[in-house]
Amino acid sequence: MAKPMTKTQLVAALAEEMGSDKKAATGALEAIIAVITREVSGGGAVTLPGVGKIYCRERPARMVRNPATGEQIPKEADKVVKMTIAKALKDSVNG
Repeated sequence: MAKPMTKTQLVAALAEEMGSDKKAATGALEAIIAVITREVSGGGAVTLPGVGKIYCRERPARMVRNPATGEQIPKEADKVVKMTIAKALKDSVNG
């Protein structure tokens, strides 16, 4: 399995794709991250065409098991961020 792309590598690739400098690419990437974070944390969803949909899902309160002791303990309701991958990306990965 290949190593994940770092932020520095992503910025460099984005700058090359945009035909711009790394400073502009960093600004664009950080702006996109800020918009996605704000929207998803507010309960909304963001669709990145060709990539997928990022959204927040609520999980109900439930009983969980402590793996060290085997003891059942209650866990409060919480939220979790999910991503559904777009069909176009799945198809490109699977050939």
